[in-house]
Amino acid sequence: MEKIKITQIKSGIDRPKRQKDTLKALRLGKISRSTVHEVTPQIMGMVARVSHLVKVENV
Repeated sequence: MEKIKITQIKSGIDRPKRQKDTLKALRLGKISRSTVHEVTPQIMGMVARVSHLVKVENV
């Protein structure tokens, strides 16, 4: 399967709880922290929810 690297570029402070929970589910939480995930509809939905806080790259 295709993989993507997700890097947090903005803080989750002063964001709604739903966005904070999404960052936690993606194993992010600090600026510049990165994780690699397989491309699934669930992961892409989470990325879309917090797209203004993260950067996505193909691996």
